[in-house]
Amino acid sequence: MTIPREHGAWGMLLVPLATGAVAALRSSMNGGSLALFTLAAMSLFWLRTPVESWLGTSPIKAQTKDERAFVLKVIAGSGVLAVVSITALLWKRQHLGLLTIGAIAASAFAMQAGVKKLGRKGRMPAQIIGAVGLTSTAAGAYYVAAGKLDRIAVALWLANWLFAADQIHFVQVRIRSSRAANLDEKMKQGLPFLLGQVGLIGVILAACRFGLFPGAMALAFLPVLVRGTLWFVRRHRPLDVHKLGFSELTHAVIFGVLLSASFFV
Repeated sequence: MTIPREHGAWGMLLVPLATGAVAALRSSMNGGSLALFTLAAMSLFWLRTPVESWLGTSPIKAQTKDERAFVLKVIAGSGVLAVVSITALLWKRQHLGLLTIGAIAASAFAMQAGVKKLGRKGRMPAQIIGAVGLTSTAAGAYYVAAGKLDRIAVALWLANWLFAADQIHFVQVRIRSSRAANLDEKMKQGLPFLLGQVGLIGVILAACRFGLFPGAMALAFLPVLVRGTLWFVRRHRPLDVHKLGFSELTHAVIFGVLLSASFFV
């Protein structure tokens, strides 16, 4: 009722945050502001599950009086931590760029809520839109640690969102195509994903061409691009959702390491 259950969402929050913090090491590092931002991001992220449980809008609901009281205490505690850390970050008009980042993230979450109402058809688009908000921690962490809301902050945010969107699409394709046994069947289900891979390559190359991404950053996407392409030609294996989850978590960590390293090449 209180602990966020979406394992993928944890990765979309923490890996971008880590890449933003590491990229900031190239300039002066404000460790105190980074710690406050991490506390704020985690507190806000933690709020969603208990709020939904308390309101009864999630599959796991707070039903008894004791359960509702406990969930309300968690909401109050997380809310206080979020307010205190955000207030400290903005104290004396510091880090005002966070308001811009926060406004974009909040707009993404609001749009996600609307798209969810479309039902099953809106599930994947809603997740991709929500990833805009989760991956904003990359820009936020870099901004508060380095003190600059610049091209690097935008590049970190965009790169992490592109990776997250690819992961979301791949997982959905794997689930929908769990019975696809050969290339023809996989192509019928996975052609939009394959076209998305081609589009992703185009966006990465364009970002490198116009100087938004460092050239080495493109290499961070190579493992997932290879993973997504090889799935079409690999022999059929029964879908193990837990194994797929751990595999994608490993890819997220590898992406984060390679993305961070690209700023020091």
